[in-house]
Amino acid sequence: MRRWMVSMLLLPALCQADEIPAFSQMQAGAAVTGWSVLKPAPKAPDTLYALVQDEGRVVLRADANQSMSGLVFANRIDLKKTPLLQWRWKITAPVKSGDMTRKSGDDYAVRIYVMFDYPADKLSFATRAKLKIGEALYGQNIPTAAINYVWDNHQPVGTIASNAYTDRARMMVLESGAGKAGQWVTETRDVAADFRAAFGEDAPDVVAVALATDTDNTGEHAIAWYGDLQFIGR
Repeated sequence: MRRWMVSMLLLPALCQADEIPAFSQMQAGAAVTGWSVLKPAPKAPDTLYALVQDEGRVVLRADANQSMSGLVFANRIDLKKTPLLQWRWKITAPVKSGDMTRKSGDDYAVRIYVMFDYPADKLSFATRAKLKIGEALYGQNIPTAAINYVWDNHQPVGTIASNAYTDRARMMVLESGAGKAGQWVTETRDVAADFRAAFGEDAPDVVAVALATDTDNTGEHAIAWYGDLQFIGR
């Protein structure tokens, strides 16, 4: 379950601003501001993130070499007001041996996490018990509901499946294969609708968004880029 052991206690206090810090407003070569480091796999080396110029704009470059870490921004988002999440991403290639059905294949050239304020008391006793066991073992809180938007290698676009580590995280395949590798791809997702499709009920508020390029399970090397993320209305 380690892939989803994102400690909400370690996240910064929820911001009041609606806007996610934009990479395009930062300086290439400078430190990333407004985001915090996310380490779902504490023993893995860190993925390297850097602000770079690409096609005239500053974007975030990720370089994962048998590594796993990400960047997270904690912010409460009311999906009734701004249900759409929009961003751009680009990969050099998908993770060749990635396989979302196996823990050993749970790696992606790019992924966007969305974490929700889902009440633990709505979970079954068995699910709460599993979460408690995981928290006791690893000393971190486990999100009660999360969606992962991913660029996969094998599964078709539109696939929705439970994460290999926990069914409280659902994987959604937005891009698949190498057909669009090397080009910027813009994604716009109705997060409220995606939550209903994944979990079968209305979405609670979002409490954090994160991104990660990771290859610690497969031992591969992946390079990717992320543009700005923003929540917008319909």
